[in-house]
Amino acid sequence: MTAPDRTAVDRPARAARRERTTRETAISVTLDVDGPRGEVEVSTGLPFFDHMLDQIGRHGGFDLTVDARGDLEVDGHHTVEDVGILLGETFREALGDKAGVRRFASGLYPLDEALVEVALDLSGRPYFVWDVPFGEVLPLGDPPFNPEMAEHFWQSFATSAGITLHVNLRAGRNTHHKIEAAFKGVSRCLRDAVRVEGGGVPSTKGTL
Repeated sequence: MTAPDRTAVDRPARAARRERTTRETAISVTLDVDGPRGEVEVSTGLPFFDHMLDQIGRHGGFDLTVDARGDLEVDGHHTVEDVGILLGETFREALGDKAGVRRFASGLYPLDEALVEVALDLSGRPYFVWDVPFGEVLPLGDPPFNPEMAEHFWQSFATSAGITLHVNLRAGRNTHHKIEAAFKGVSRCLRDAVRVEGGGVPSTKGTL
């Protein structure tokens, strides 16, 4: 007899909480990928980065809490990188065996003049491609967020989460718009890819 598909009633909760402490940062992340309340609370000491992390929760449909304390007197690099690492690890743990997920997602995501193309695969194989060029790199927010760290954040996330992620700029001039379109696009694709449509693991190998 074929086992029935797992429904939302009998499926284990897809949520996780992790902490990471180094001599450079102290971070905690709580994530529920099925986020019934859509609650997001983020605090990293970098207001622009907080705004981008908020996009992940809002457009990903996740309940998300991020609390990070880092050596911002050096710069924001360690904080952004370590949040990406820990969020990726938490995301991977929350998904569990990925039974029934759609796995793939892609799309074009605009923000005013900016247009970003995103494609991802919950493959279990970390691979990252980022082609979002900037002109003159001007810090955003106060304390400042270096726009180049957007790439590093998603690279850290994709590697720790074990996903294949491509992000490409199709059009755009404004740095803020480019980065925000990328965050919204990846978040929306994550939302689509984690959606449960069946009962088995969507892989010929039987594991992701």
